[in-house]
Amino acid sequence: MSKWLLILVTILTLSSCKFFQTESKPSAIARVNDVYLYKEELKDLVPVGTSKADSITIVRNYIDRWASQKLLINAAEINLNEDTKVAFDQLIKQYKIDLYTKAYLEEVVKRTVDTVISNAELKAYYDENKENFRTNGTLVRLRYINLQKDNPKYETIKSKFFDYRKTDKKFWDTYALQFKSFALNDSIWVDMSQIYGKLPFINPDNRNQYISSGKTIQYPDSLDMYLVKITNVIDKNQIGPFEYLKPTLKEVILNKRKLELIKKFEKDITDDAIKDQKYEIYK
Repeated sequence: MSKWLLILVTILTLSSCKFFQTESKPSAIARVNDVYLYKEELKDLVPVGTSKADSITIVRNYIDRWASQKLLINAAEINLNEDTKVAFDQLIKQYKIDLYTKAYLEEVVKRTVDTVISNAELKAYYDENKENFRTNGTLVRLRYINLQKDNPKYETIKSKFFDYRKTDKKFWDTYALQFKSFALNDSIWVDMSQIYGKLPFINPDNRNQYISSGKTIQYPDSLDMYLVKITNVIDKNQIGPFEYLKPTLKEVILNKRKLELIKKFEKDITDDAIKDQKYEIYK
């Protein structure tokens, strides 16, 4: 290991960067042909608190990578044929154009687009396009409780569960802490895969035995009891319910607004350029 590299690492691991701020003449630490690597380029490379051995490794690896990249690009420029290099240069130019314009348009959209979407607008879009929103799988509305069989209030809980009333909210708030898991809001549509996770006695092979609208289930496990009420079922390739699709509808409408805004902005900027004589087509 060279003496210069050890000195460089010591400088890099100092907590203060004053040395780099006050030095007026840059010092090179490596060269590949006529390209130099300066120690100022490495000043933030080594994290504070890094050991000397690790610091040396980090610095040396960086220098080696830098040299390899320079040598490879030099070799590529020499050995690639001209047509290939011209094609790559065009790709690089186009990539820069795409990157800059995309970033600029995203910033314009972020500042300008109206992100507020009313429920009425969502419903109107859903009604007009519902055929485009068919389900990929089965959707279910249900409520369930998983509790111990020997729960002293089991019979009361079972009775109130199958004769569910919103006025019993205080009762459920009191006893819910005793349940291993539960979901009492049966107004929410869930995907079948979530049911397999929450109700392990149901699987793809026996799902038709359990999953049907209006079905009530009392399933005993070794120590537990599952109480389940299936409220409604929508099978695969059916029109999805509005409430389930609301997040998707919002995203679709928002993306539509963004595309319309970008299209308008591109037209406006072109029209303004023509008006200001910054853009013209020669016949």
